[in-house]
Amino acid sequence: MEGHTIAIEPLEAHIVVEIDGVVVAESREVVVLQETGLPPRYYFPRAHVRDEVLRDTPKQTECPWKGEASYWSVEVDSGTHDNVVWTYTAPIESAAAIEGRLAFFNERVDHIIDGERQERPETPWSR
Repeated sequence: MEGHTIAIEPLEAHIVVEIDGVVVAESREVVVLQETGLPPRYYFPRAHVRDEVLRDTPKQTECPWKGEASYWSVEVDSGTHDNVVWTYTAPIESAAAIEGRLAFFNERVDHIIDGERQERPETPWSR
């Protein structure tokens, strides 16, 4: 796609991810990925995501600008949220800054940045 760009940079903010009111990730060491046509994606260090809520899934996708992604579902008391978090374990060189980090669909979970709950964007991944 001509004109498609990706920019990855550290975000100096405190970010919390909640699913149905349960905190599943929290960090001040997030990188934000800005990609043409998509909302910002916040990539957390793996250690800053609650491992006990993650459930492996067989889902994988391929992105020409980032590489192959693997997915997890998140299980909280209210239920399981399928394929809501992903990672690139071996991204292409231009996306190396997100290697091993986890991102959540901000269309389907709540992101709170420096105390402010973000509006969920409407995209094809909203449900």
